[in-house]
Amino acid sequence: MESPKERSEFAIDFLKSQGAVAVGISTVETLAGGPPSTDLEYVLEGAKSAVTFALPFDQEKVLAYLAKKDHGAHQADNFMVNNAATGLAVNLASYWSQRGVPSFGVCSNIVYRTDTPGGMLDFKPDLSHRYLAARSGVGWFGFSGNVITETHGAGVILGTTVTTAELVATDPLPAEDKYCDECQLCLASCSSGLFGKDETSTVTMGGQDFSYSKRKSYRRCDMVCGGFTGLSKNGKWSTWSPGRFPVPDAEEDCWPALGQAVQASAPRPAIDGGFYHPAMQASRRINITCANCQLICHPDRDERKRRYQLITTSGVVIQHEDGSLEAVSPEAAEKHLAAMSTERRATYTKD
Repeated sequence: MESPKERSEFAIDFLKSQGAVAVGISTVETLAGGPPSTDLEYVLEGAKSAVTFALPFDQEKVLAYLAKKDHGAHQADNFMVNNAATGLAVNLASYWSQRGVPSFGVCSNIVYRTDTPGGMLDFKPDLSHRYLAARSGVGWFGFSGNVITETHGAGVILGTTVTTAELVATDPLPAEDKYCDECQLCLASCSSGLFGKDETSTVTMGGQDFSYSKRKSYRRCDMVCGGFTGLSKNGKWSTWSPGRFPVPDAEEDCWPALGQAVQASAPRPAIDGGFYHPAMQASRRINITCANCQLICHPDRDERKRRYQLITTSGVVIQHEDGSLEAVSPEAAEKHLAAMSTERRATYTKD
């Protein structure tokens, strides 16, 4: 029978041999006292340990996406990496389960609890990969709350296998080595206003504290990352969304604004690619149009600055009648909207 140390070493090698750039192990003891989304038994009765890992994005495709030169290549890569992370988590779980150790591969994304007050629309994950990643040393929390890895910044997708096996926990990464200097370019590149500038949230797991910027209403992120809107407040740049519905300043106004934007944008022509989301109508796909706060965060500060320039100087996205997207100057975007019929313009803006 394998020892906990042998099983742990095997899991790390299994994942790294398949492309993981970082792997960490947490246990019920190291996660004790954490939020509900750190409860391993929520996904597997009798769970004792979890192995969390990071798979990287193609950085060339990320840069073309941030520069608004190519939307589809990074979106396709994002889907592929998410699917690979889920598959890798399931593969490790299947290996162990077939050897008599019940295990469970957690989906990388878009799985929500239904037993919270608002059900699925609370968007609470079955298990938080990022909490487990921070606790087990896969990465640190950056200012934005995204997990930043030593080699690839936040440009990764996280995956987790939960198991009934006893494993040897790995330590969090040393705080003194954390390269996030709170440059706040993640905040500056977010057109939703999700992050607080001065307040922090702190999560305690296994007696250790982990902090990041306090987030406001997630309905803000739903509006922007959902692709319903994306224009910056100064009107000089946008995400890959052609929408320009305003994101409210007041938190209580965000939920109604989201509902109105979702409904108003429904008649827009479809964008190539996209994915189906369980919170949306089955007939409607949504696309990745933002994730600036994640993709801008690179270990090198000069590279972060370069990525911020790519985002903020590459113009405003418009949508043509065939559904295709194009980045143009703010002035050209205004002319494009002005030339639309009243009905069509109402799918992009309230003006």
